[in-house]
Amino acid sequence: MIGPVPNTYFPVLRCPSRTIHMIDKILIATDGSDASSGAFEYGLELAKSFDAEVHLIYVVETEASYILTVIGDDEMEEYRAYGEEVVSDGIAHVEEAGLEGVGVVKTGKVASEIVSYAEDNDVDTVVLGERGRGAIERYLGSTAEKVVRMCSKPVTVVRP
Repeated sequence: MIGPVPNTYFPVLRCPSRTIHMIDKILIATDGSDASSGAFEYGLELAKSFDAEVHLIYVVETEASYILTVIGDDEMEEYRAYGEEVVSDGIAHVEEAGLEGVGVVKTGKVASEIVSYAEDNDVDTVVLGERGRGAIERYLGSTAEKVVRMCSKPVTVVRP
């Protein structure tokens, strides 16, 4: 350009600097299924990338009324023992990866127990699997959908 350059105004948007949120604790929900094993692997890789502590939760379902009428105390104890085994195996994998792990088995409404644990233990994110759903599950909503709706923490749902 030749001659004086006119004063021009360029629009500028000023934004405060953002702090990158590191992930220190990851909650992985498992039920021992193939869908949850995919979520476990994803959550473990995420934990490795942040060197995060892994919390692994298994919930013995008591939400559906038919479960309580069909399943007795012995069967509930079997489910709890299975949950302990699943969590123990998962924590062994976490420790093999060089990470710290905490495992817990709860009894109750699955989505509520996952959300309560996430809130009470100040985890940074929740990872869980999603299964294919039948007509009843679509009507009632899946556990993953309930956790996403109820939880104030970020939730990652891993499809099989």
